[in-house]
Amino acid sequence: MAYAIIKTGGRQHRVAEGDIIDVDLLEGDAGKETVFGDVLFHGDGDKLTHGSPLIEGATVTGEVIEQRKDKKVIAFKYRRRKGYHRTVGHRRKLTRIKITGISLGGKTSKSKKAKAEEKAD
Repeated sequence: MAYAIIKTGGRQHRVAEGDIIDVDLLEGDAGKETVFGDVLFHGDGDKLTHGSPLIEGATVTGEVIEQRKDKKVIAFKYRRRKGYHRTVGHRRKLTRIKITGISLGGKTSKSKKAKAEEKAD
């Protein structure tokens, strides 16, 4: 099964076709397609391709499922015997994406279901 390592939002994610991942907030409404051009590594069985640092022409496409917020994270600051305490919290904004295809320049890796849908159109 083909997989790729992409970089988005300062993090690296290992993705394969059909995976659902949460990444930092991206522009786009639900149902829109997004393309990730920062592909660091591609593996397909025994064939391994790595970039220095990126693979030229390689892209990973995905469909935006939803825009959402992560769980609340609480930071509590406290100094003993000083009467000092502060509570702050925040919720990270995330975009949930379903990976639809991995393209390595001229070659593409699409699922059988996606190929069948293209033939039907």
